[in-house]
Amino acid sequence: MYMSTMEVAKPRQVARRFLARPQHEGAGAVVRRSIGRFELRYFDPFLVLDEFSASAPAGFPDHPHRGFETVTYMLEGAVTHEDFEGHRGTIKAGDVQWMTAGRGIVHSEMPAGPGTSKGLQLWVNLASKNKMVEPGYQEFQSKDIASTTSADGDVTVRVIAGEAMGARSPVRTRTPTMYLDFTVRPHATAPVRQPVPASWNAFVYVLEGEGVFGPMTDQKQQAAQPAGAHHLLLWGQGGDGVEVWNRSDKPLRFVLVAGEPIGEPVAQLGPFVMNTEEEIDATVNDFEYFINGFEKAKHWKSQAMIALELEYVG
Repeated sequence: MYMSTMEVAKPRQVARRFLARPQHEGAGAVVRRSIGRFELRYFDPFLVLDEFSASAPAGFPDHPHRGFETVTYMLEGAVTHEDFEGHRGTIKAGDVQWMTAGRGIVHSEMPAGPGTSKGLQLWVNLASKNKMVEPGYQEFQSKDIASTTSADGDVTVRVIAGEAMGARSPVRTRTPTMYLDFTVRPHATAPVRQPVPASWNAFVYVLEGEGVFGPMTDQKQQAAQPAGAHHLLLWGQGGDGVEVWNRSDKPLRFVLVAGEPIGEPVAQLGPFVMNTEEEIDATVNDFEYFINGFEKAKHWKSQAMIALELEYVG
């Protein structure tokens, strides 16, 4: 039986659920966007959640960001990242990159090697006091990510951010955030029970299999249909944690993400996220004139962009 490091006395109920449908993004890539779509523009502090899939030459060539953080978690394949500061690297299956865009970054994210690269990208908003901090990275290979399994072997968790089952992530989050990757064996005898601070917003995104999300003591929940892959479930307020069951014949894999709401106005124009429209106008001006954090963008192109241009000319 899985026991968390803290008891969950009052599990939350699921308030809303969505199926993330595929759409085209970037240069030929396909994403399933569950947060940041027209039904759910913002789930404080989360701006976007994409499940992405790309095969070369498709990908996400040179583009800017300001005012938030991006969390890229690779599920399959690999992605090469490079930016105008000269930072370059490849993240592979199981690796995590936690990037603080802060006052400004221009970068590219392109598939590395043959085959299809798949992963999740989460955008985490920053409070006004942190929006103009210097850009930075926290990168962790799969082998360095905290992971643990319950004594009965039913539940395994990888801790991207926060803490679960006694394992703690080394990631430092400017916006307090929990990011957990759970795998539950078929017909697990007990549910996953994970504490979540009562004031935080929380959601689940299902990667594989299907599960029942919420306490099975509730008659309505017992009759509820399980949620399968590509479903986003928003947890309601009023509880101290969450409960998830796998009654199916297949493994269940899902990410549980939660964060402390910032509670500030949000003004967004694509990859720029500030607090007011005036700040957005200033950001567009900074980017167009290569000032206030975007100076190095004036004479920079990623190697991926140069290769694409040469292929187009040829």
